[in-house]
Amino acid sequence: MKVLLADDSKSIRMMLEAQIRAAGHDVVCASNGREAVHAFEREHPDVCLLDVVMPGVDGYEAARQVRALCDERGDWVPIIFLSAMVSAADIVKGIECGGDDYLTKPVNALVLNAKLGAMSRIAQMRHALAVANEQLRKISEQDALTGIANRRHFDACLDREWQRASSEGTPISLAIADIDFFKGYNDNYGHPAGDACLRSVATGLRVAAGLPPDLPARIGGEEFALLLPGKDADGAMEAAERARLAVLALRITHGHSEVSAWVTVSLGVATVTPAAGGCTAKGLLELADQGLYAAKRSGRNRVCRGGESASST
Repeated sequence: MKVLLADDSKSIRMMLEAQIRAAGHDVVCASNGREAVHAFEREHPDVCLLDVVMPGVDGYEAARQVRALCDERGDWVPIIFLSAMVSAADIVKGIECGGDDYLTKPVNALVLNAKLGAMSRIAQMRHALAVANEQLRKISEQDALTGIANRRHFDACLDREWQRASSEGTPISLAIADIDFFKGYNDNYGHPAGDACLRSVATGLRVAAGLPPDLPARIGGEEFALLLPGKDADGAMEAAERARLAVLALRITHGHSEVSAWVTVSLGVATVTPAAGGCTAKGLLELADQGLYAAKRSGRNRVCRGGESASST
């Protein structure tokens, strides 16, 4: 466990630090409240031991600022005050400032050990909860089969990036991809092979996508999307073409395709600058869909925008 210790007395700091390290914990020290807050931001400790009376920013104010930082992170870290002032009014004030417990000065080593043991158990539960929450986040955002973003996460990111593009006056692009003749693939090779094909195509799209905020997603059975915030029309077409070639390079045999001996994808691309008006996020999807239908009508295994073929094998 990592402990943040703040006390303006060097001798007390050294004594407490030695006791805490002897109990098997890491220690980060600060000599005043301001240093304590900075150390909290930097080190992410599991518990804070704050002296109440310190020059400049005292323990109470430091606790308020630490609590504010916790609120920003959606987190909670226990705060224990160190003080010789233990009247009812002092305790109430400490709790109102965000404190959770008091240790009376001079600090008894046995009591300190016991309280750190309790805080260590809390820290372990917090870390386990953080891991569980991260797993739940992934479950809620990832497509279970392919591991890329699911439709729910895609819709949320599209809305967020649309709002950002609207406020900044930047373009936002979208490519929608559909696996060509996938029903024939599934019917003839079986669903396990179909699932493996979907996973491989998702990998190809992930490779073709740039760094975040570019987002590959599975938005339907054999339908995928590449959300491309900030990319202009030319950049979006290039990204879509990379995706088409990446899937083709997988060389997944498809003996029941009418366009190639390998699994291929058709893509439709759209680019809009929201600040220019006249379109919505739903409209961007519809424009990309139009491009996809154009790619299918004109032979598949190609990228189209506005019904015009941009590239093909």
